[in-house]
Amino acid sequence: MSNIPVQAIPSVTTRSTARRIGSWVTTALVVIAVAAFLLLAIGPRLMGYQTTTMLTGSMSPGINPGDVVVAGQVPVADIKVGDVITYHIPIEDHRVETHRVVEIKTGDDGLTAVRTKGDANQGIDPWTATLQGQTIYRHVGTIPYLGAAIRALRAPVVSTILMYGVPAILVIGVLLTIWRKEPDKADPTTVTTTTRPA
Repeated sequence: MSNIPVQAIPSVTTRSTARRIGSWVTTALVVIAVAAFLLLAIGPRLMGYQTTTMLTGSMSPGINPGDVVVAGQVPVADIKVGDVITYHIPIEDHRVETHRVVEIKTGDDGLTAVRTKGDANQGIDPWTATLQGQTIYRHVGTIPYLGAAIRALRAPVVSTILMYGVPAILVIGVLLTIWRKEPDKADPTTVTTTTRPA
């Protein structure tokens, strides 16, 4: 009995499973990217809400640094003590702040002014903010970590990699697929019978 070396044949099932998993992961990443784009870029224009990234821990543990705050527009008259609002502070750089309302005042001119405080801060914010206009943005939800991920993606090194590296990897993947493509062969699991004429 001759010893014929047996060549290892990659499992078709293993390759099929790997391809399926890769397809699922790719699809999931695309869905997440599209959802984030719709939420952050399209949604605010069409549905009247706004998104901001929390930069400090002043509202921890409810809203942490790197979380995205989603706020919807409500009438100023509907604001009450305990609401978390997103507004421009009336001093310094007029930055956007997301803090909790702890006091509401109505001036002689009919305008509403609020005092706010970060949940993690010891004291009330050192200003009184007069709310201009008929509406204000009130907190409706928080998306954990999304803001941190967006900031990481905007880093110069990451942006360069995404701009040049990802397309290069895709091109290399396509080329490897073409180069590895073999001529059609009979399926090894199919039994072929040949009938000879009598």
